[in-house]
Amino acid sequence: MNAVSRRRFLVLGGSAAALAAGAAGSLAWLRGSAPDVAGLRVLSSQEYRTMAAIGRTHIPQGGAFGPGADDFDLARLFDGYLADQPEADQRDAALALNLVEFGPVLFEQHAVTFSHLPPDAQLAHWSAWGTAQQQTRREIFWSFSRFLGLTFYDHEAVWPHIAYAGPSFARLATRPAVTP
Repeated sequence: MNAVSRRRFLVLGGSAAALAAGAAGSLAWLRGSAPDVAGLRVLSSQEYRTMAAIGRTHIPQGGAFGPGADDFDLARLFDGYLADQPEADQRDAALALNLVEFGPVLFEQHAVTFSHLPPDAQLAHWSAWGTAQQQTRREIFWSFSRFLGLTFYDHEAVWPHIAYAGPSFARLATRPAVTP
């Protein structure tokens, strides 16, 4: 039976720790810094940048509609939404955003993160999440898609593009009263 000496164990453990630290440092270097975003309540600047890139990819400006996700700062709306959620949900959202950010590295072996991909590569990468074999990736895609859709279509500037006249209670309030 081969016993590992204490010295050998410490050397191996130190090597593994150095390797893990190097990998973490490499990922942080790939992610890069993001400009500070004032007024964020939950998201970090990097998470905000990732959410903005997801929104821009999912609902581009000048796409099917004139306005896009950036016109309504849907990433900031997501931050505001998260502020009212339990801490566990906030952690899950941060984890999901980090998984999307590092998705090109983890799933496609590219040496670039999602926020740094060119727009066409972001679209291809993000679209693949909706049909990915991994259930977690599909769930993240559809969760963010639902949030983006709900908040985007809630803006009055979008309504004419989808032939929506607005909430029915608003239309009823502006109609002349009908007398029997």
